[in-house]
Amino acid sequence: MPPSKVTVHPSAEAVSPSAARAAELALVERCRRGDLGAFEELYRAHARRIFGLAVRMLGNAADAEDLLQEIFLSAHRKLDSFRGESALGTWLYRLATNQILDYVRSRAARTGQLTDGLDDAAVIPDATGHRLGDRAIDRIDLERALAQLPDGCRAAFVLHDVQGLEHGEVADVLGIAEGTSKSQVHKARLRLRALLGRSSGSSG
Repeated sequence: MPPSKVTVHPSAEAVSPSAARAAELALVERCRRGDLGAFEELYRAHARRIFGLAVRMLGNAADAEDLLQEIFLSAHRKLDSFRGESALGTWLYRLATNQILDYVRSRAARTGQLTDGLDDAAVIPDATGHRLGDRAIDRIDLERALAQLPDGCRAAFVLHDVQGLEHGEVADVLGIAEGTSKSQVHKARLRLRALLGRSSGSSG
């Protein structure tokens, strides 16, 4: 028998932006009507990415897991404010980022670490200015090193070097000056380079 043919519809290869947006709006509308299945679909589609962001910004999985539930509860309450001007994933990501940062700020207020630079830390000068992502780094080592950064530096670094936001966007999200974002990211890179070099036995 000849091998069976698999028919691939054009829509399976690429969904037009307008069709994708229409599907998102339909999903949101189902959620608004109280369709639990629809909200579970939304959760499955976006939870992993948001959880990854939370882990990196908070420094530990336990806090991230707790906050993830709060983020989606908040998203459920605020779905009425979603108008479709941006992609649903973008809207959720922004909402999650702000909620994570609120948590970071409240924790930092208790420890005085939000704007704590790393001026007194022993660091290795970053002569290249390249992002840490340009180097081959073991993920576990990087996660451990990130967890050792002060909250403010970690947040700026994750948003800029990991998530790809521009410094102006980082400044807007964190409520700091753009220059402060640049400084925090630079200090985070230096500290990470030192921590990663120490863990691997070399400076890279």
